[in-house]
Amino acid sequence: MTIFRTSKQTAVLIAALSFYFAATATVLPAQTFTVIARFDSTDGAAPFGPLLQNVDGFLYGTTYAGGVYGDGTIFRIGLDGGLSTRHDFCATAGCPDGSSPANGLLLHSNGNIYGMTQVEGAHGVGTLFQFKPGVKTLYSFGVTSSDGAQPVSNLVQGNNSYIYGTTMDGGANGNFGTIFRYRWWAGGDMEILHSFCAEAGCSDGFSPTAGLVQGTDGNFYGVTAGGGANVNGGTVFQMTPGGLLTTIYAFCSLPNCTDGYGPQGLVEGRDRNFYGTTALGGASSTCAPGCGIGTVFKISPSGTLTTLHSFNSTDGAEPEGRLVQGTDGNFYGTTYHGGTYKNGTIFQITPGGVLTTLRSLSYGDGINPSRGLMQATDGNFYGTGTFGGRCCSNDGTVFRLSMGLGPFVKLVPKAATVSSPSIQILGYSLTGTTNVTFNGIPSPKFIVVSDTLIYAAIPASATTGPVRVTTPGGTLTSNVAFQVLP
Repeated sequence: MTIFRTSKQTAVLIAALSFYFAATATVLPAQTFTVIARFDSTDGAAPFGPLLQNVDGFLYGTTYAGGVYGDGTIFRIGLDGGLSTRHDFCATAGCPDGSSPANGLLLHSNGNIYGMTQVEGAHGVGTLFQFKPGVKTLYSFGVTSSDGAQPVSNLVQGNNSYIYGTTMDGGANGNFGTIFRYRWWAGGDMEILHSFCAEAGCSDGFSPTAGLVQGTDGNFYGVTAGGGANVNGGTVFQMTPGGLLTTIYAFCSLPNCTDGYGPQGLVEGRDRNFYGTTALGGASSTCAPGCGIGTVFKISPSGTLTTLHSFNSTDGAEPEGRLVQGTDGNFYGTTYHGGTYKNGTIFQITPGGVLTTLRSLSYGDGINPSRGLMQATDGNFYGTGTFGGRCCSNDGTVFRLSMGLGPFVKLVPKAATVSSPSIQILGYSLTGTTNVTFNGIPSPKFIVVSDTLIYAAIPASATTGPVRVTTPGGTLTSNVAFQVLP
């Protein structure tokens, strides 16, 4: 697994690699891989990702290091390149804006972007910030010994509009991590919902290094990298919006941790099961905990786990970051190591567990991807290589993977009541839109703000289902069903 360090210098140190721009493995017929940017320290280094598509159509992300002050950046990039720095962290003495963001960004339905830094801020252990377009620190962790420290996971917007997140360290029970929610309105307010290691032997887990996901049942689901009932193999948990946490699975339940060790995050599939990866364990694990090179798994909301694939190094090793379910129904992800050049891979896996290695990453591609992929509304997948890229530098890349999938629209938020004012619809070539429907019911009012953004009112009779947008170029369908809440 990636080791997140508080030192500003060590995060990007890695031995120089040979075979620069080496040939890559045979690709599928519909696949096209393109590096659209290579970092060069001054514009950032070590992009941990994942990327975010904003309302302006650009992709936004963070780098852990580099930039003017060497403490990380927020960057913007177009679908075909054009990298620009939007913020350099630690611009003033004491770094009140934080340093070293080790996660991606959240686009909230209020129109703002939110993120976190792993260290610095008023108390030295990280911040929660708003980006619009400058950075405003909303909260510095470490106000007390129990409010958490070193957040390295992604934020998520809850159906109640709160911002939910986790910290890797801190908490009421020692440095085991927390779950929090932040009220962004009325001056803001931080509330700690759970401090890990609250149960004997840390059976509720510790170190939640991946973010939460809210299921269609309204509960949040997440993982801890350690703890649990079995030799610190990590857990999958369910949590109510109010903070009642239940462990639904403890890894290393099988001999030699063949069910996995060290889960890396979850995504809810269209079948309402959750899919994720473990960095270690699996069928290749033949020794004590910590062996093996990872798995892909499926788990039901009640905790029934199925191992879909165990990596074997040739097809990848140590998958990190969340999977993403593409519009074709398959899941896509990355591994940190393994593949032809042992620098990581990009893979596709069906819901039934058939895995295909799409790319073995070479140094010029960008290597050691650590936060997975995202699918933009042009149909292509985008990701970052944490290291590699340019000859004689090692600062990382942004890349695009085309699988021949068509364009679609994204919804922000993905769930709301019919009394909600409107939702944002993100896409491309939206100018001239003539109709927006919610599961077949026309929106009573929509406004085409730009070529990449529409505001649409929810019909009073709307039901859960896809949103469709009729444009001059054709009809675009949302990648997920819009959920109508009670």
